[in-house]
Amino acid sequence: INLTKRHLQTCINMEDHHCRDSLFPTSTLIPVTTICILLFIIGITGNTMTILIINRFKDMKTTTNLYLSSMAISDLVIFLSLPFDLYRLWKYVPWVFGELVCRLSHYINEGCTNATILHITVLSMERYLAICFPFKAKAAITKRRVKYVILALWGFALLSAAPVFFLMGVEYENETMPDPATRQCKHTRYAIESGLLHTTIWVSTAYFFCPMFCLLFLYGSIGRKLWKSRHELHGPNAAARQKVNRQTVKILAVVVLVFAICWLPYHIGRFLFTHVDDYHTARLSQNFNVASMVLFYLSASINPVLYNVMSNKYRSAVKRLFLTGIIGVTEMKNEIGIDSHYEWKQLVTVTVAGEMTHK
Repeated sequence: INLTKRHLQTCINMEDHHCRDSLFPTSTLIPVTTICILLFIIGITGNTMTILIINRFKDMKTTTNLYLSSMAISDLVIFLSLPFDLYRLWKYVPWVFGELVCRLSHYINEGCTNATILHITVLSMERYLAICFPFKAKAAITKRRVKYVILALWGFALLSAAPVFFLMGVEYENETMPDPATRQCKHTRYAIESGLLHTTIWVSTAYFFCPMFCLLFLYGSIGRKLWKSRHELHGPNAAARQKVNRQTVKILAVVVLVFAICWLPYHIGRFLFTHVDDYHTARLSQNFNVASMVLFYLSASINPVLYNVMSNKYRSAVKRLFLTGIIGVTEMKNEIGIDSHYEWKQLVTVTVAGEMTHK
């Protein structure tokens, strides 16, 4: 949550003591904090279970799940910044954690956000290939290649987020006579005056809209493929196959919708921030920032929930994790994980016939 100099000065000049601590009333702070804490618990628990499931069971170590595990790691790291965001929500001045923590918290957030978006996009490309070109995908997509792709995604994400580390810092209301009581973790004056902040925001915005257009194309193509394949379905199981196809399209639509809902307010708030020139616009910008903060952490916690709701395989794997972790039951070889090797072979077979197996 960032403040412009003019907005900060307006607030400091006010007589209201609460304004000097937070921009928001307690009636807003308490619900937002409660929601964020719940998301923290869900996100830490869910993403940790996802990582354990994929790494503990051999049949879970598939190409798709390698992406999911990497995304879960990214989401876990994102939650490291939640305590600092809540602190700034309740008391934006003074910042007491120092320059390095200020820079690192923003850099890690930006880097992990970029990594998550890239993972979603590449994973969607894999699904597109698996459904539209199943035999080619089987030959081209290997665990070894996927591991290299994941490393490249992380490298590109962290490199593209590097400017944020240098554009953030601890700023004072009056730099010539620094008052510790006015320390803020925010964009530096140099970042704003040089125009680098605007450039960074545009780059971040591109990280949203470019993958979104890509996802729309990919899932549109998948939908068309499934729609055309319905005419190829014959035999006693045709009705069941059509039902599976419809369910698959619904799941794909949910993936795109959740992605858009979680990230659109974030970029609207950033756009407003770059056009702040009065108190009311600044207030609107901050309201968007609070909403986007909640949705930001929602996006980092919701994936395991979606897996659990949409995949019987994932629920089965969760049960296996608790059994092996609590009472040491031997792993059952006939249990199949999310998108396992068996399921992949099924996917290749049924896709040719015009059917997609639900993950």
